[in-house]
Amino acid sequence: MTDSIMSKAATMEIPINSNGDTGTLPEDDSLEQAAKLQWSLDEKDLQQVMVSGPNLNETSIVSGGYGGTAEGIIPTSSIKGSNMHHSSSSSSVTAEEITRGVAVEKLETVKKWGLNTYKCTKQMISERFGRGSRTVDLELEAQIEVLRDTKRKYENVLRLARALTNHFYNMVQTQHALGDTFADLSQKSPELRDEFGYNAETQKLLCKNGETLLGAINFFVSSINTLVNKTMEDTLMTIKMYENARLEFDAYRSDLEELSMGPRDAVAMARIDAAQQQYQVHKEKYERLRSDVTIKLKFLEENKVKVMHKQLLLFHNAISAYFAGNQQQLEQTLKQFNIKLRPPGADKPSWLEEQ
Repeated sequence: MTDSIMSKAATMEIPINSNGDTGTLPEDDSLEQAAKLQWSLDEKDLQQVMVSGPNLNETSIVSGGYGGTAEGIIPTSSIKGSNMHHSSSSSSVTAEEITRGVAVEKLETVKKWGLNTYKCTKQMISERFGRGSRTVDLELEAQIEVLRDTKRKYENVLRLARALTNHFYNMVQTQHALGDTFADLSQKSPELRDEFGYNAETQKLLCKNGETLLGAINFFVSSINTLVNKTMEDTLMTIKMYENARLEFDAYRSDLEELSMGPRDAVAMARIDAAQQQYQVHKEKYERLRSDVTIKLKFLEENKVKVMHKQLLLFHNAISAYFAGNQQQLEQTLKQFNIKLRPPGADKPSWLEEQ
């Protein structure tokens, strides 16, 4: 019956008037009844789909009603793809948040550095003009000043010892050339062979002893250089860190004192608490570095005495033996301090390696 009604509805012509409106049809009631019947049938089919239709999670999603063509099927993989796209978007958002967090952290670091620099500069200017107070450890300050003075004097010793090495090296080279010249003249001047001969031997002996002395002086210069430019310099670097920590400590101490003398409302109390925390942090840093400087100064003094005792003894014995003409004592001095010279014929003499 339904098929006959729908067939009748499908073949019916609908006239259009001149204004484009549909004309009054004699069988409008029949069409209305056919539409109602088709709607009721569609509802029954929909109920069947809801009760016995396919599982969307297991197969696919059907578009256009149950039993439709393959063109209306949406594969579930497309839903997974959309989820993957959503995950990719989430990853990009997370990366942007991380980048933003790093930028905020760097900005905060620059802000703290600028504030710290401002406070320290203010404190430094106040101290130079006599308006600000500074923390002073009289005993430690005296030891630091002694170290700086000692370093200046040792640098002068090092400069003079290097100059002595260069001059003495030139003298040894001159003696070596003079000895060769005397030996050559001894062969070419029969009437003065003996005189040229023993002068040539004397110059060669002096040249040999001079090279031995140069080895001792070079060892002395190398040890003083290590003491001055490494050991003392390391202690002075720690002292510089200590002085910077002292300046920061006084800057935050002055800041806390200024805030403590101001009003005591809620905002001011919050600032005082923050200043108190910063003051405590820089106080601990200052005290820790002061302890480090004290320990390093103590060990530096002990090391300096030990090194200089050995080096001054070496320098004295080597110089005395050389100018006394005691070749055996000069060689014994080098053995005593475990100094080994480069054998003859080497590319570079050992006493020039540190120059």
